Amino acid sequence: MKTSNKITDYSAVLASTYGEHGTPERAKFDEEAYAFYTSQVLLDARKNARLTQAELAKRIGADKTYISRIEKGVMIPSVATFYRVVNALGLSVRLTPA
Repeated sequence: MKTSNKITDYSAVLASTYGEHGTPERAKFDEEAYAFYTSQVLLDARKNARLTQAELAKRIGADKTYISRIEKGVMIPSVATFYRVVNALGLSVRLTPA
């Protein structure tokens, strides 16, 4: 198998595929990407805490289906729900300047 040593500018790839920043198409892509990223972070954290979806749901006063939808990236939890999940997993959130 031949590999390429070519460096790819992924900002240009995203712009050509989904539009420049500020366009509705790019905003939709960014929202879906953030939902997926958030879902994977929460899924990994739940598994590391060795909790089932049902156990986590009970801790935050929700049902298993709700946790499943978040973990699949089907829905983005509100900030309040995100913090409830994080706290239920024994984690914390730290905000730092970019």
